[in-house]
Amino acid sequence: MLGLKLPTDPRWVDIVKKNIEEILVDHAYCEQKAASTAISFIIGFPEKTELVQAMIGLVTEEMSHFKMVHDLLIERGFELGRERKDEYVNQLMLFFPKGGSREDHLVHKLLYAALIEARSCERFRLLSEKLEDNQLARFYKNLMISEANHYTMFLQFARNYGGRKKTDQKWKALLAFEGELIKRFGTKEMMHG
Repeated sequence: MLGLKLPTDPRWVDIVKKNIEEILVDHAYCEQKAASTAISFIIGFPEKTELVQAMIGLVTEEMSHFKMVHDLLIERGFELGRERKDEYVNQLMLFFPKGGSREDHLVHKLLYAALIEARSCERFRLLSEKLEDNQLARFYKNLMISEANHYTMFLQFARNYGGRKKTDQKWKALLAFEGELIKRFGTKEMMHG
């Protein structure tokens, strides 16, 4: 369903199991960045009323996810800690060339968002199935459903604004790039690392 070209190395879950605090901190920041991305769509494309409406809802949802992760950190005696660079996202964002039309920029940004949500969904599924910590397994199963909805929403908006055929060509190319990129990730206690 997600179209990812390469699944996450299952050993990534073993890294997570040994570093729950680190993954929760990184996850909290991922949720905060997702809310920031939604806000950036509102600021950057205010004339896209349907997109703005969807992003208003997404900001609220992502911040509620941030709160849930932050509450888990506190409950377990951890602190939020400092934000870490997300090299996966930084590398992914190099795929589409800079410049181009405003519409192209919007479509590219929507495709990046869709792919990040798809990879997060896949990783949440792994955590929901492989973690022995029942609380966290349930938590990630519930979040997996939200991420899948976000992925399809972003992809649909990209198709609406960029045209189905042209956007699907870009999507396929981005998926192939991400499939090669992900080979270098999954070795750190980070959601995408």
